[in-house]
Amino acid sequence: MATKRDYKKEYKKFQSSTKAKKDRAARNKARRKALKVGRVRKGDGKDLHHPNGIKSSRTTVLSRSNNRGRKEKSRVKGSKRNYPSSRKKRSKK
Repeated sequence: MATKRDYKKEYKKFQSSTKAKKDRAARNKARRKALKVGRVRKGDGKDLHHPNGIKSSRTTVLSRSNNRGRKEKSRVKGSKRNYPSSRKKRSKK
């Protein structure tokens, strides 16, 4: 019988990784910069969208629901997904 996954442990491990910390710091820095310039305000319900990834300095202001509801390229119909080697692709019948 397979053991149950400990999602809490996985989440904690990922959030404490060096990469996750650097990405979070970059997002916070971009938000602070937008606050200083006046593009966003505290509690306004807006998010900063990073069209070219977190490393990019180019950002746009979107509503929270629009930014978080945006389709990722990996989820768009017809995209080439990178399946793990352990997972088999479904064959068309």
